[in-house]
Amino acid sequence: MTASSRTAEIRRLAAGDESAATAALTALFADLFGLSAEGVAINRDQYSLNSLNGFFSAGGADYFFKFHQEDGEEAMTGEYYRADILARAGLPVDMPVFVSNLPGEQVLVYRRRSDPRFSDVLRALDIVALDGHRDLAGEADAVAAERALDASIARVYLDSLHPVTPTQAAAEPIHRLFHDRLVDMPGRRFPGGRLSGFYLGKTVRLPGVELGWDDFASRRLIINGRAYRRTVGELFAAAGARLRPDLLADAGGVVAHGDAHNANVWYGKGPELSFYDPAFAGEHVPALMAEAKATFHNVFAHPLWLYDPDEATRRFSASVRLAEGSLAIDTDWALTPVRRALLSAKAELVWKPLLVALKARDLLPTEWREVIRLALFLCPTLVMNLRAGAATHAETSSAIAFAVAVMVGSEPERDEDEMTAFFDAIDPVK
Repeated sequence: MTASSRTAEIRRLAAGDESAATAALTALFADLFGLSAEGVAINRDQYSLNSLNGFFSAGGADYFFKFHQEDGEEAMTGEYYRADILARAGLPVDMPVFVSNLPGEQVLVYRRRSDPRFSDVLRALDIVALDGHRDLAGEADAVAAERALDASIARVYLDSLHPVTPTQAAAEPIHRLFHDRLVDMPGRRFPGGRLSGFYLGKTVRLPGVELGWDDFASRRLIINGRAYRRTVGELFAAAGARLRPDLLADAGGVVAHGDAHNANVWYGKGPELSFYDPAFAGEHVPALMAEAKATFHNVFAHPLWLYDPDEATRRFSASVRLAEGSLAIDTDWALTPVRRALLSAKAELVWKPLLVALKARDLLPTEWREVIRLALFLCPTLVMNLRAGAATHAETSSAIAFAVAVMVGSEPERDEDEMTAFFDAIDPVK
């Protein structure tokens, strides 16, 4: 096993041979940090779609480890795991005690905390709401904590907003979460990457319907009676063209975490929130991309369907009908009240001030809505394989997944939906 593939190999082992994985982790901690790790345990975590985390002890102290491992990571360039960037900017961030940022051996080790992750707190609130009750006090605390963090994020975005060159924009690691998953390297050959591996030439199974990818991707989606302008195929093509890293310099850059989904956020006493795992933090993060991951994964990926597809299938329904050139999906999935409150906070406290600042500094592209929509669309479609039977999704959760992805990515043909209301709320001229 080469050094450049150690984290990938450990993730592979963890899927089927935990004892071998823990032995490899023990060796990794010894080699990287000189630690004699004991009691290494891997955390079975539905949020770790492209990462691995767990616990161990060494020298009388207890630790939490996490690493994010991307496809072809050994070919990555640039700097990763830059928690210092966030700390200097004044963002609340848990600083690791040991760091390796070598490609293929990118690992963070923290002092173990007893605080829950914000993702777990919010999931519990979702479940209570779905069961027909509301934990109003818990929701109020969670939303207050979110609003405080969002205010801090906005301050950092506004303070750090600056023009960037295409070279600076393209060097940021955040693109590993977006455009890099659409292409083959070297050369950024489109289509490739996860788009090709997950979908091209494959079969899409939905409730009562089975389609080849080309057929599925070319159909207009009608979601709960509302038709959407762009097909899945058109959205992927548009993302491949517009989200190219060098093209995203037009909106300037900011200091950002870049991957602040709530499984990377501690829920501490107060309550107050703090980041960890800044694998994609940067100083020149393209401004329109900085908050996309957090907006999608903390709001629209819930309740349940992305991270708990079995539970989503038990709780929600989805039916599918084919017509000439279209595919209709009807589902009873909907955001819970706490998720709507989080979206409102993001719109009011982060997105609107950022877009106003971009416009004031003549850094707002005319197609800013499209850039944001395409980034939101790629969040679910490339973080994991959404086809039923390919990974964890079943037919019902797959139908919900593609419906949500198109809803965030495409404008409806007419009328308004959840996303048009969001964009109206953040429009800098309204």
